[in-house]
Amino acid sequence: MFSAPYSPAHAIVGGVLIGLSSLMVILATGRSLGISGMFSRVLIPQPGDWAWRLVFFAGLLIGAALAFRTVEAALLYRPVGSLLALIVAGVLVGFGTRLSGGCTSGHGVCGISMGSKSSFVATLVFMGAGMVTVTLLRHAGGIFSP
Repeated sequence: MFSAPYSPAHAIVGGVLIGLSSLMVILATGRSLGISGMFSRVLIPQPGDWAWRLVFFAGLLIGAALAFRTVEAALLYRPVGSLLALIVAGVLVGFGTRLSGGCTSGHGVCGISMGSKSSFVATLVFMGAGMVTVTLLRHAGGIFSP
C-alpha cells in the first residue's frame, strides 16, 4: 500500500488524467464525456455504441477499487452515510443530471472547456448547491448534522 501523504501533486495528476481522458473521448467519438450520459447509454444501449461505454464505466469502478486497496489516503474518502442515504443521494443526482442536461463532469470539465455558456451556469449552480448543502449538513447549528 502506498503510504505517501496526499499532496497537491495528486490533484494535479488526477486533473490531467481526467482532462486527457475527456480529450481522448472527444477525439475518438466527437462527443463530450459526461458520466451520467455515459451510464445512461450503458443502461439503454444503442447499436455499436455500448461496448466502449461499458469498458469506460468499468474502468471508473475498477480504478476506484484499486485506489481504495493501494492508496492509504483514499480511505479518507469512503462513504460515511448509510446505504439508504447513498441511494437517495444517487437518485437525486440522477434526477438533477437529467434536469440540467448533464452532470458535473460533463458540464464542468467538457462544457466549460468548449466554451458552453449553459455549462458555465450549470457548474455555478452545482457548486453553489454543494456549498449550501455542506453548510446545512455540517455548519447550520447542527440542524442536519449526522
